[in-house]
Amino acid sequence: QVQLVESGGGLVQAGGSLRLSCAASGRTANTYIMAWFRQAPGKEREFVGCIGKSGATYYADSVKGRASISRDNAKNTVYLQMHILKSEDTAVYYCAAGSTIISQSPSRYNYWGPGTQVNVSS
Repeated sequence: QVQLVESGGGLVQAGGSLRLSCAASGRTANTYIMAWFRQAPGKEREFVGCIGKSGATYYADSVKGRASISRDNAKNTVYLQMHILKSEDTAVYYCAAGSTIISQSPSRYNYWGPGTQVNVSS
């Protein structure tokens, strides 16, 4: 079991940057593939990116080149850094864990945080 809590959301101007954090408790985060998803109003939950147990990262095309996921095993925390934010990045961002394979499907992940809201103003 692992519990996840996201933080770092808020209001950001278009073109700006932000860093979201996902603090894990329970089993250590480095035993899981950790992913970020987002969900905008009226839309399905969307894969943003993930980091494997080896540290390899994978990103959705919509954020590739603008996003970076990293993990600090000592702090049991995973980060999502995003740059050049756009209005379409506005969403609730969720941290997820528990998939045994690299996957863009939310159904593969067993553990979810409550989410953190990101609003990008144009």
